[in-house]
Amino acid sequence: MAGLEKITGQIIEDAKASAAAKLKEAQQEADRILAGAREECAAIRAEADEQRASSREIYEGRVKSSMEQQRRTELLRAKQEIIAEVIHEAYQKLNTEDTAGYFLTMEKLLNTYALAADGEIYFSAGDLARMPADFESRIHAAAEKKGGSLTLKKEPKAIEDGFILVYGGIEENCTLKALFDAKKDLLQDKVNEILFL
Repeated sequence: MAGLEKITGQIIEDAKASAAAKLKEAQQEADRILAGAREECAAIRAEADEQRASSREIYEGRVKSSMEQQRRTELLRAKQEIIAEVIHEAYQKLNTEDTAGYFLTMEKLLNTYALAADGEIYFSAGDLARMPADFESRIHAAAEKKGGSLTLKKEPKAIEDGFILVYGGIEENCTLKALFDAKKDLLQDKVNEILFL
């Protein structure tokens, strides 16, 4: 758990630094747009001096609203890029953990997704080859905690990471990509909350 917290902490620190840089860049772009809009506004004011004051106020309001909308759009785009980058980095860090850390994560996922039923569990060829000697017993223990049983299948599945649970012919995709995709909205909300709120 401490390793995962350390990784998460590092990801958050990296994300905060990245967020600050992206926000600065977005603010500079917004300022550039604002400067251009101010120049345009000044030229229009010279012409508008001959028009009625009410017409000038309406037009200026529209220009300001447009500038503010452009600034907000740039900031939103930058935030969305930062959030997507943080989630991608978190996926990459989990996927490239050392063997002990990776299989500790797999055990935590098993404790979450195992069912109170008899089933089978499949891993990729790479994970089967590097699986710790005691991991099969940890699979059985996780299943027994839920009141079920899991049989480790030695035939690999064509997956990159994680595992596939099969209960009565129904597959539960527990690959990291599938889990990240399933929790995408929740992850985006959490990262947004950590970085920007």
